[in-house]
Amino acid sequence: MALKEISHGDPYLVGKNLGSSALRELDNFPITNSDQLPVINLNQEQKYTFDRNGWLLIPGVLNGVELKEMQEFGAQLRHDPRSIPEKERSAMGGPLQKLIDHPLVVGFMNEFVSHPPLSSHCCYGFRMESCSLFYRTLNDGHFGPHNGNGLFRFPGDSHLYRCIPGKAYSGLSRVVWELNPVKKGQGGTLLVTGSHKAVYAAPESLKTVDSPIWDTYGCPEGSLLFFTEALTHSAHPWTNTENDRIAIFSCYNTVNSKWHDWEPNPDLLAEMPAMRQTLFRPVRAANNLVGEGYKD
Repeated sequence: MALKEISHGDPYLVGKNLGSSALRELDNFPITNSDQLPVINLNQEQKYTFDRNGWLLIPGVLNGVELKEMQEFGAQLRHDPRSIPEKERSAMGGPLQKLIDHPLVVGFMNEFVSHPPLSSHCCYGFRMESCSLFYRTLNDGHFGPHNGNGLFRFPGDSHLYRCIPGKAYSGLSRVVWELNPVKKGQGGTLLVTGSHKAVYAAPESLKTVDSPIWDTYGCPEGSLLFFTEALTHSAHPWTNTENDRIAIFSCYNTVNSKWHDWEPNPDLLAEMPAMRQTLFRPVRAANNLVGEGYKD
């Protein structure tokens, strides 16, 4: 029997006023980032994969001179931080700053994190929570499973995952830039596929690093990993003898929620493009659309 054509209809998104549809507000999403680069939207397979697995790997996003500069800055930040001006002395400094709102990052956040009424073509509808360098040499990293069961997390704790037919929402989402190659099973992040939707407690076997329940990945340098913090995950000791791990771990959240006790360097923030600065605006919902009048 021939397969019928798959239909990808729009979901009905309920607005806050009298249950009216909020679909028209999806046009508020930015179409370029702060560097005026076109936003790269996820395709249907990528959206399906992230919703099904709770994580999505996009290999080889960065390359060439751009990637080499980032690798060198990451090594400098680890081995000789005092040679870097103080305001740039972080995983957001130098050439790494452009990763904050890379076109693929914005495309992902528009789909799974952004709140349309607090978004516009010049203001992001999500915020940045934290940004750290994970530089690992041989045997660095400690196994420590955490999170999961995101359907039942306390609403004020944004480690949650909500979904209706045609639309999903990941309150706290992790972005990992793997600047160096990662060999599968030799130090990449461990992930329990599907555990963001789990309704049962994890088995005891999950407390061992060699449990078959764990998934992981290998990828070339310059790859990009997304995962929802509602997913059970863990670090894994780095055992790759061919290169160190240079990874930029960033976390993103909704504009009205905050998890981490972290703020960017104020001098660095002041020099960012105006649109990038909207990622660090105050944590609230009311009257928090930068650059435009508030729309109730």
